Parts: sequence; structure tokens; C-alpha cells
Amino acid sequence: MTLRFSIVTPSLNQGRFLAEALESVRIQNYPNVEHLVLDGNSSDETVPLLKSLDHEAGWGHVHWRSETDDGQSDALNRGFRLSSGDIVAWLNSDDRYRPGCFRNVAGVFAENPEIDIVYGDLAIINEDGAIQRVRREIDFDRFILLYHRVLYIPTPSTFFRRRVFEDGNWLRPDLHYAMDYEFFLRLSNAGYRIKHTSQVLADFRVHPGSKSRSMKRQQAEEKQQIMWSFSPISAAIRSLYLRRLAFTGLELTAGLLRRSRKLLRGSYFFRRRPEGLSR
Repeated sequence: MTLRFSIVTPSLNQGRFLAEALESVRIQNYPNVEHLVLDGNSSDETVPLLKSLDHEAGWGHVHWRSETDDGQSDALNRGFRLSSGDIVAWLNSDDRYRPGCFRNVAGVFAENPEIDIVYGDLAIINEDGAIQRVRREIDFDRFILLYHRVLYIPTPSTFFRRRVFEDGNWLRPDLHYAMDYEFFLRLSNAGYRIKHTSQVLADFRVHPGSKSRSMKRQQAEEKQQIMWSFSPISAAIRSLYLRRLAFTGLELTAGLLRRSRKLLRGSYFFRRRPEGLSR
């Protein structure tokens, strides 16, 4: 049986990149896929672009809405609820999938029926779509996930079994910058099984308008609050000074562990560009 993929894309005034995201799903040539675009009433070229696909051959898998929402997490949750696939993922409107991504992911899930979540490696691209480097990642480790200063699970290359959402797991709508970090921690705590594959599955675009570039401080602050809420250190150490000291040590330890595992894997030596989309 061919697993059905549901890709959810939240969008707000990212029309200049959205065409590439849409195309990266279409060129998978995967036989069973739906692409749900949840637009937040964009005022740029997004809606005209989506309308142009409505009656164009080869785009019947795209379904879209343009309406007011309460932010990215809210838009994603709406898309997850509308989805019908066996495998569900979200692709931001400025990112894109690598050729062969869906078949690779379907193979990993088929070979590992006990696994709930699969994440792969990704390429970092610039505003023009040129690949800057390939980011190779480590196998799942909850300690590193909780205490590392950055989220090492690349959201554009992460895929979920439908049962994750059927169990009532949704993104927190009050989070706007680190909702994926909180989501992965919550799923890990609940016992969902997470697996890494060394395939390069997606391209992550860094540009002046991206949250990762323009909202670094807000993202770091939100992530810290989430870390503190999940860590048992917060309840065990009452002194704010000692607590901060403990977290600093844990963050350094997590960073060293991740770096050593990447070094053992050869991640810092083999960053060749993957075949596929434009350089």
C-alpha cells in the first residue's frame, strides 16, 4: 500500500518563495499526496499565484485557503486537522523539499512500523536558492534536544505518522518562534519514537525576512522559557542564580555531545552538495 502524504504550508506574504515550495512537492512525482496551503490573508502575490493553480493541469493535489488566523501555529493546526494523509509534515513557504524526499521517507516508515516521527538532514540555502552548506545531524537524543541552544531536529525535514495528531497532539497556538521545539519535547515525553535518517530531505532558506534571522532574540527567549518549563532543574533548584548556572553547564554539555557525535559521523568533513534542485 502506498502511504499518503499530507504537506501543510503556512503562508504570509512569502509569495516570492512560495512557488518553489509548491514546485518541490509537485516534482516528487509521488502517487498519493495532498498539499494544504493555509494563507493568512497575504497582500502580496500569494493569492494570485494560488488562484492560478486552481484550473491548471498537474496541480490538483494543492488545496488552499486564505483567511485571517492567529499566527503560524494556529494555521498549522488548522492544516493538520484538514489533512488526510498517513504521513503528515509541514513545509514553510520559503523552504523546499529535495527530489526523492517522499519515497525515502516512505521507505523509512515502511521499514520501521514502530517509529512515529522521522527526521533527516537538510541543506542551508540563501535568498536566491543557492546551497551554502549541508547540515548533517545526529540520531535522536532527548538530553541534547532539551538542553542544546539550538533545535537540532530540522523541521522542514521532519515527518509524522498520522497517529501523532489522532492522539490529540497539536502545536501550542501561544508560541510563535519555538513551537516546534516544544512540540518535539512534548512528543518525546509522551513516549513517541523518533528516528533520524541520513538522507538530505529538504532545503532551509535563510534570508532577511525569515524568523530565524529577524527574530533571533524572541526565538531564544521563547526557547529558554520552554526549556525551563520542561527541565526538572527548575523545580529542584530554587535559587535563580544557581539555576542559571546549572542550565549554562547543561547547555555546554549538550553542545559538546552534539559536536562530538557529529565529528564521529564525519559531518564536519563531508558537506558536499546533494544532487537535485538549483544551486
